[in-house]
Amino acid sequence: MKILRTKPIEQSLADSNEPGRRLKRSLSTWDLMIMGIAVAVGAGIFSVGAKAAANFAGPAVTVSFAVAAIACALAIMCYAEFATAIPVAGSAYVFTYATMGELLAWIIGWNLILELFTAAAVVAKYWGLYLSKVFSLVGLTIPPSIHLGGLELVWGPFLIVSIFTVLLVLGTKLSARVGNFFTIIKIAVVLFVIVVGFMYLKAENYAPFIPAEVPSHAADATAVLKQSLFAFATGAAPAQYGLFGVFAGAALVFFAFIGFDVVATSAEEVKNPQKTLPRGIFAGLGAVTILYILVSLALTGMVPYTTLAAAEQPTLTTAFEAVGNTDAAKVIAFGSLVGLTTVIMVLLMGFARVVLAMSRDGLLPRALSVTSDKRSTPARLQILCGVLVALVAGLTQVDVLEEMINIGTLSAFVVVSLGVIVLRRRRPDLKPSFRVPFGKVLPIVSALLCLYLMTNLAVETWIYFAGWLVVGLVIYFAYGQRNSRLNDRFAEARAAVAANDPVSVASRES
Repeated sequence: MKILRTKPIEQSLADSNEPGRRLKRSLSTWDLMIMGIAVAVGAGIFSVGAKAAANFAGPAVTVSFAVAAIACALAIMCYAEFATAIPVAGSAYVFTYATMGELLAWIIGWNLILELFTAAAVVAKYWGLYLSKVFSLVGLTIPPSIHLGGLELVWGPFLIVSIFTVLLVLGTKLSARVGNFFTIIKIAVVLFVIVVGFMYLKAENYAPFIPAEVPSHAADATAVLKQSLFAFATGAAPAQYGLFGVFAGAALVFFAFIGFDVVATSAEEVKNPQKTLPRGIFAGLGAVTILYILVSLALTGMVPYTTLAAAEQPTLTTAFEAVGNTDAAKVIAFGSLVGLTTVIMVLLMGFARVVLAMSRDGLLPRALSVTSDKRSTPARLQILCGVLVALVAGLTQVDVLEEMINIGTLSAFVVVSLGVIVLRRRRPDLKPSFRVPFGKVLPIVSALLCLYLMTNLAVETWIYFAGWLVVGLVIYFAYGQRNSRLNDRFAEARAAVAANDPVSVASRES
């Protein structure tokens, strides 16, 4: 069946060197580590952790971060094994195409587009809001939006997306250098938050560490949609906190770890990927996990979780304002702005690289995969991605789809984790420089843990996700399947077999 055909690994490697569609290898271990930190230390550490503590886990949000980090680490091990075996752009999409067939590869690629496009737009939206907040803190009153006819345009996202789109067109290495500069600044801000936050720490704020489960106070119809799929499927009444709240918090803060699968999409632009990729990804993940746990300890030790829950939009700033330190709140606002800046850059790059890989294979228009002769960057595609992200971030309420980022990421993690087992069985001749330890055990645990985290996302998120998949399947069967480059290769293979078949030759000669 066409939908089950796989793409040979050798062909993926050959396609990455196709003239006019190749990328330049320029990234080092340091670049990858900073890239992971750059995309992860942003909205997650400044806002999502506070939201998870306020609404789901209480002080046990630290455990939520640890669970999310374990799930991410297990999945990233699988990514590292794949990436060292198939070091090309496209990440989970390419890995799935080589192991589980074209249809599932399309679905994963489509989900990665969901993750990266939505994440870039959501973060760009937040960047515009934080920019307005920074202006107000220094005494400037600049409206965050302007009116164009009947449309309200938030101009901040347009500004930041435009800047980084230009940088990415000029070159990945240049963008990485700019990202390194901003990342060092925001790490300094995070360390400031940790040090100052621990000065206000009170042990009693950690009790109870896991708050008792309480019924949700939302209206009935809303409560059903907002509760987790797991609770809905098991018939549990909508509730907050408790042990299940810790896992619901983990599903939410998983947003803070999305950067590391994005780093894997840059495999084709990495020098010596067999060694550089695993080192860069795991070093970044380790640093980010330590920072997240320390920040969450400071956050929940400064004020009771009930203080965070009383805020309409709880953030780190909420905690510092509650203890009367408004100067720290200003630093956090600035850090949030800087933090989100580099997140946007890496997400825009990852978004373009996934579309590049899919268009190379013909599942999306081939014209999108053309790269610049001078800089070896997908200039026209990067500009298109930037325009789409800027329009959605500037003109829509895209932030309501925040959890869609998590479900897209987790679905890819599940498939990549299982794909490692398939790859080993189908291609035992491959010797990637990194292999997930303990045989099949860790990949299976990774898949199950990610799947469980998916079930802890809200019912409405699953409804939106189902709609996204339906749209994707329509596009695949209407365009992708017919235009896949594997059609040509299978046709050539059948022609070659027919030419060498004695029966076919005899029939033609007669």
